[in-house]
Order: sequence, then C-alpha cells, then structure tokens
Amino acid sequence: MDNTTETPVTIIGLGRMGQALASAFLKAGHPTTVWNRTAAKADQLVAEGALLAPTVGAALKAGPLTIVCVSDYRAMRGLLGADDVELDGVTLVNLTSGDSTQAREAARWAEQRGARYLDGAIMAIPPAIGTADAVILHSGPQADFEAHKTTLDALGTVTHLGADHGLASLYDVAGLAMMWSVLNAWLQGTALLRTAGVDAATFAPFAQQMATGVAAWLPGEAEQIDSGSFPADVASLETHVGSMAHLIEESEAVGVNAELPKLIKAMADRAVAAGHGGEQYAVLIEEFSKPRAE
Repeated sequence: MDNTTETPVTIIGLGRMGQALASAFLKAGHPTTVWNRTAAKADQLVAEGALLAPTVGAALKAGPLTIVCVSDYRAMRGLLGADDVELDGVTLVNLTSGDSTQAREAARWAEQRGARYLDGAIMAIPPAIGTADAVILHSGPQADFEAHKTTLDALGTVTHLGADHGLASLYDVAGLAMMWSVLNAWLQGTALLRTAGVDAATFAPFAQQMATGVAAWLPGEAEQIDSGSFPADVASLETHVGSMAHLIEESEAVGVNAELPKLIKAMADRAVAAGHGGEQYAVLIEEFSKPRAE
C-alpha cells in the first residue's frame, strides 16, 4: 500500500541539472513524473522510482506542480505551447536560464494559457541539489511560491525575491558578476605574485582574507548608494585612483596584463572628472549605472 502524502511533482527536461532536480524530489519522497525528448535519459530516475510520461501533456497532468529545466525560454515555449498541451490550472516553476525580459514575457505567455508561473534561477552545481548549499531563487506571485514552498524545499535553500518575474534572472547575473569579479581580481593578483615565485596556493589564503574583509564593507556601501550620499568615511575615490595607478604600473613593470585595472581606473577617472573625487568609492555606482561611457 502506498502511504505517500508528499505533493506529486513533474520535471520537464533531464539534462544534468534536470536529473539532479528529479532525484532530489524522489529522495524527499515526492511522487515524481519526468519527461525528456530523449527518453533514455530517464532510465536511472525510473530505476529510482520516477514515472516516465509518454508526452509533455501527460507529464503536466501528473500533478499540480511542474518544474521546467530546458535549454532556453524558446525551447520551453516550444514544448509547452504545443496544441496537445493543456496548461490551465498548472503551476509552472521555470528554472531555465535566461534574462529578465524573457522571464516577464514567459510569465505573461503562461498566464494567458491559464497557468500560474514562477521564474527561478539555480545558483548551484548539480551535485549540490538537495542540500542546503543549493541556493534557488524564485520570483513571481508570493501566494504561488508559498503554496509550494514545502515541496520546493527538497531542492535546497529556496528564496522568494518578489512579485516581479524578472528578479530571479537579475539576481542570477548580479551574482555571476560578483563571482567573476572576485575570481578575476584573484587571478590578477596571482599573476603578479607568480613573477616573484609565489604560487597560487600560497596566495589563496591571503586573497580569501581580503575578499572576506571587503565583503564586510558592503552593507555600509549599500547605505550610501541607497541614500545617494557618499561621504569619504574611509578613503576618497581620488585615493583609490592613486592606488589603481600603482597597480597598473606594477603590472606593466613585471609583464602582467593590465587591461582589467585600466578599465576600472578609466571609470574612476570619469567620476573624478565629474567632481566626485572627494567622495567614497561607492559613488562609482553612477558610472556603473550608465549604459555606456559618455
């Protein structure tokens, strides 16, 4: 006798991430239906207890909640927009990567077909799915998120960002900007130290300490940005510009690429020329907020 009381879930798309999502739901005790264009990708999940649906339409009818994880938004609409697919009454959680405009358009498209729609972004690698390390962002109607939060919790640390369907995509790229900026700064420093025989493993702990220290500044910098006031409580932008020049000179002197620090200094130079040299570093938000250099 089946005593399962967990909410049934459907997964559309069984790439590495889709398989990880389905496996996490199975491990949490959710009856899980899967569909993929290449049915063989479901073999392991079926062995774990998943039900392979013969069509997308049949998969959607298996339960109240469908997770979509395919290549892009165009693929999602192609699959779910077929004549034999009924979306009325279904809650769709789209974890397909895309931009905020696509997310908002997809929400309107789904809602016109009678579906409830949440957009999402997965800030994790497939092996982390099902653990607290998997951060999964959602945006869309709060009520739709709350209705399924207990089920979605099986995937990791889930967060609702707000009613704007584009927020998850924006947070996704904002997070990537942070990731690449930290990694690129570390690579710049590593390249410099290698010229003196210091290997990356030796530099890494110091770099980690620096990154952690700078991260602690963010709430204070955020207060200045949100208030629009940038008193130089720590150091003026002009002081930073002087240090940027030193970094560029040192890089060029030892034969290390200086393109990245030159780019940042060019933005800082424009801010100084606009009269912001005596303000704190966060005043550079004005340059970052411009679509292009003027």
